Amino acid sequence: MSNNSSLPSVAQSLPGRAQAMELDFQHAVLAIDMRHVPDNCASVWLALGCFWGAERLFWALPGVKNTAVGYAGGHTPNPTYDEVCSGQTGHTEIVQVVFDPNEIGLTTLLKVFWEAHNPTQGMRQGNDVGTQYRSAIYGSADQLVVAQASLDAFQQQLTLNSLGQISTELRATPTFYYAETYHQQYLHKNPRGYCGLKGTGVVCAL
Repeated sequence: MSNNSSLPSVAQSLPGRAQAMELDFQHAVLAIDMRHVPDNCASVWLALGCFWGAERLFWALPGVKNTAVGYAGGHTPNPTYDEVCSGQTGHTEIVQVVFDPNEIGLTTLLKVFWEAHNPTQGMRQGNDVGTQYRSAIYGSADQLVVAQASLDAFQQQLTLNSLGQISTELRATPTFYYAETYHQQYLHKNPRGYCGLKGTGVVCAL
């Protein structure tokens, strides 16, 4: 893992590759192709530290129709896990969440997001240190308006509890690269596997 605390420029980033890696796209929990977005559904991308535990949070929510873990927000095309962990791609570990807005609202997803991690830690989450663990929300312009409002509301609560400033990135819908098959639904396949998620204990009242 990298202890890199600053994002690389394009020139500093690894070159990557044109070809996407070959994966098994069958979701191990939801029995759906991870690339599929059902009718009337939307997608949002949420990064809150190690993506193993983060994905499990979301696939369990009623109204979430699909999830996958991957890499986004950097420069290197089709990166591998080792490359992302080197700190030389600029990507963060992220969860692609496909949801039905008629069954679960974006604000509910964001409430889970904010409460499940500490968004004030910059390039780390707890003991997981590096640019790939930074907090981020990527989505459409309309989604980012909602995300910014939720960030502002949660910041007020954090400030009241003498906690720091939110460092979460808000950016437009990203290029999302699927992570290796063994990372997908990792904690379903490995129930005793590592999960470093730890919130602040502050309730996000949206």
